[in-house]
Amino acid sequence: MAHAPIRIGIGGWTFEPWRGTFYPPGLAQKKELEYAARQLRAIEINGTYYSTFKPASFAGWAAAAPEGFVYTVKASRFCTNRKVLAEGSESIQRFVSQGLVELGDKLGPIFWQFMATKKFDAEDFRAFLALLPREEAGVKLRHAVQVRHDSFHVPEFVAMCRDAGVAIVYADSPQYPAIADVTGDFVYARLEAGEDDNPLCYPEQDFPRWTEAAKTWARGGQPEGLPYFSKDAPPATPRETFIFFIHGGKVRAPAAAQELIRRLA
Repeated sequence: MAHAPIRIGIGGWTFEPWRGTFYPPGLAQKKELEYAARQLRAIEINGTYYSTFKPASFAGWAAAAPEGFVYTVKASRFCTNRKVLAEGSESIQRFVSQGLVELGDKLGPIFWQFMATKKFDAEDFRAFLALLPREEAGVKLRHAVQVRHDSFHVPEFVAMCRDAGVAIVYADSPQYPAIADVTGDFVYARLEAGEDDNPLCYPEQDFPRWTEAAKTWARGGQPEGLPYFSKDAPPATPRETFIFFIHGGKVRAPAAAQELIRRLA
């Protein structure tokens, strides 16, 4: 059965312990992004959560990656770490207009992550979803939200995101409960339970499961054995699928991403 592209990657590319483990010894730091983009299929840009960048930075990141590579962009904390999300319009527009469109066809979804203490307020979250722009300078924008409080584990939240066309991030996490319902026209998964004690981040016996899950998502299905909160299944249409290995120590994340890429090849 045909499936949409599956993009496997990591969070960020600047991390000292990757030098000599993921990055070859002696590789110039200015060449690290170029190297990483040729070993992986996607990178989640995390620096945008903390800082604002100039358009030239996004253009430079686009130029460093090969054709077919995609970046996702983590939204600013000033948009998500607020008491009333509906009041974030100005912050959202400031974030989106800083130069993201310079990534061109390498721009993937925008990733909006909420603190684990943020509880579900239906009216406020619906208003937040309505603030997310559908385009910027003629470029289509896609959105994914990661919520980490179990008050979101209700059919109403799933339906709300599905109506808005916004993906709920599935996170395999040792700390936070997850929502696996597919709600957008793409899938965004973060595999966060890895450990540096494992050479491949996850135990080797886990990889067949994630390999099959990636294929299922990309074909338009929902993998079995994950937590779902809606009885309504999404349309079974192929969906571009993003899977990022992002765990506490980070050291083994590139090895995990490369292993999953190898298995999917």
